Amino acid sequence: MSHTGIQELLEAGVHFGHQTSRWNPNMRRHIAGELDGIHIIDLVQTEEMLENARRFVGELTSGGGKVLFVGTKKQASDVVEEWAGKGNMPYVNRRWLPGLLTNFNVASQRIKRMHELRELTVSGQLDLLPTKERMNMQAELAKLEFALGGVADMDRVPDAVFIIDLKAEEIALREATRLRLPVVALVDTNCDPGHIDYVIPGNDDAIRSCGLVISTVGQAIETGASAWAVVEEKRRAEEKARREKEEEERRKREEEERARREQIEKEQAEQKARARAEEKAKAEAEAARAAEQPHPNAVPPENPHPNAIPDHPNAVPPDNPHPNAVPDNPHPNAVPDNPHPNAIPDHPNAVAPDDPHPNAIPDHPNAVAPDPEPAPAEEPAAEQAAEPTEEKNQ
Repeated sequence: MSHTGIQELLEAGVHFGHQTSRWNPNMRRHIAGELDGIHIIDLVQTEEMLENARRFVGELTSGGGKVLFVGTKKQASDVVEEWAGKGNMPYVNRRWLPGLLTNFNVASQRIKRMHELRELTVSGQLDLLPTKERMNMQAELAKLEFALGGVADMDRVPDAVFIIDLKAEEIALREATRLRLPVVALVDTNCDPGHIDYVIPGNDDAIRSCGLVISTVGQAIETGASAWAVVEEKRRAEEKARREKEEEERRKREEEERARREQIEKEQAEQKARARAEEKAKAEAEAARAAEQPHPNAVPPENPHPNAIPDHPNAVPPDNPHPNAVPDNPHPNAVPDNPHPNAIPDHPNAVAPDDPHPNAIPDHPNAVAPDPEPAPAEEPAAEQAAEPTEEKNQ
């Protein structure tokens, strides 16, 4: 950043003030004398104050601050637009819109409207409207461009204001003072420097003088803005890398969480499958066990169950009576095996069990003969006893 010396200020005519009859007494301390009825500004003070202003705006813009250039005079209009554009700063070089700072909410709406009209013009939609409506919109856009073209990208109130000619920019100075914004201004001998934070005593009517002061301050702003752009770009790159890293970590955590949930679901499914298999096996085992168990009314098998309780050793066997058992004692009135002597014999016409009836139907020739019954054992004693009985009856 080049330093502006007294020689350069002298060559640009910065030392020339207004006529002595049009001076402001508050500028007395910055006046070195007069020549032919014109006040001469002390360039030593101008050099020092210009350096202070340059240092201030450089530090401000290097930290991301915004400086609003204000210069609607014909001598400064083009230079203001040039250096504000180099430093990417907002500027007003045509007409100051009242309330631009103090009523920025309304001004921002007008800026938004200007962007909308620009988009309609660029997209070609404005040409499709009726002639009268299109002409009204074009006139509105031209008016907004004239007043707000330099602040189209200003999305907030600036951090400082750089003013050329306090007399012409009285409204801008008043609004900046009301908002307590730092003011850097080129002050001529006919202006009051009382509300200026960084005064630059100098000629504000000469083109070369205005161009030198604006270029000096503009270079400082451009350098600071460039440094801030580098820092901001680095910060954005770091922020982007950090977001990408966080996104990658988040994606990795989601994948791990998804894998863990899938593993848990798989284990749960396996547990449910095992449980169902165990229940099925248990049901089949119970069904098989129920099928093996005999019915309660069924005849027990010949081979008893291996876990069956054997008979008690002191149990009395059925074929071996107890030695102390009472023998059978028939009843005294029981009928003996020998019939009574007065018993009635069988009727002579009774059908013998072995003699079929004469009218009985013979067996079918193909009928199966029954098994022969064993012959009854001979009872000699009974026959002998029966013979006397028959003789006696005869």
